[in-house]
Amino acid sequence: METSPYPRVLVPNWADERVAFEMQLKGWLAARVETEKGKYYEVYFSDPLRLQQDMEEAIKNGAPCFTEPGLVILPEVTIETVEKAVRFLFKQGFFTYLRPDETEQLSNRNKLP
Repeated sequence: METSPYPRVLVPNWADERVAFEMQLKGWLAARVETEKGKYYEVYFSDPLRLQQDMEEAIKNGAPCFTEPGLVILPEVTIETVEKAVRFLFKQGFFTYLRPDETEQLSNRNKLP
């Protein structure tokens, strides 16, 4: 039985094991999710502490709120939690509510390490 390669989490091709380690320390990851050939969605993963810091910074700078397109909150941001969340969200139909990113700037993206 052949399994689908989708969904796939794509990150800039300069992302390596160091970046994977640092994403947990930083508490966030901006990535692209490919749900089928040619369908890409920008997603922002954050842990609760980073979300609070981002919110406080936005308010401090005069914004009435903080938002990111495709915001997903995780207990911690690791390769494993990101991939698990993407598979869950894909099965739940989450990406059908987002607008696909139609830009062609994909040559500098790779699957998560």
